[in-house]
Amino acid sequence: MLFIRLWMFFAGVLATLFLGWAALIGVPGVQLASVPAQPGLRPYTYEEMHGREIYMREGCVYCHTQQTRPQGFGTDQKRMWGRPSVPGDYVYDRPHLLGTSRTGPDLLNIGARQPSRDWHLAHLYNPRAVVPESIMPRFPWLFEEKTGTGPQDVPLAPGSHIVATREALDLYAYLLALNRTYPVRRAEP
Repeated sequence: MLFIRLWMFFAGVLATLFLGWAALIGVPGVQLASVPAQPGLRPYTYEEMHGREIYMREGCVYCHTQQTRPQGFGTDQKRMWGRPSVPGDYVYDRPHLLGTSRTGPDLLNIGARQPSRDWHLAHLYNPRAVVPESIMPRFPWLFEEKTGTGPQDVPLAPGSHIVATREALDLYAYLLALNRTYPVRRAEP
């Protein structure tokens, strides 16, 4: 009798977990798997994928979202952050980096809003040098200090300069790839 009750309890717990998984992950996953990519969206290059990994490693997703909201759901449209995002914008994103908080600006269209390589590199090295009110942390480990003459990304003292590492350049490539300005194909009923 006790064995049957324990078995029923265990089966009930498993059924509850399975139904929760199916409702929150399984069914939406099947629905989203059939969403086609938006025209104009392309898979990430090797450099952009590596930059995306750095974006995740450095925790950018904790302060920046990648989901522009439609009119009536916040001030994204007033801030000129781009058109509202649609499911087809995320076809090549695994895992999806929609974000958890919006401490910094939304980055879904940062590649269109700010395409300047110099601006992004200076912003990564010292955010307050380009946006004085920024609370973003610095990422100096993505750069190297060099002495002598040569191409420089961020000037320091005479005879020395800061040069972006491969990681900084790949992170810039990923940010530049966040450009969802192509026209949206609406889902057919």
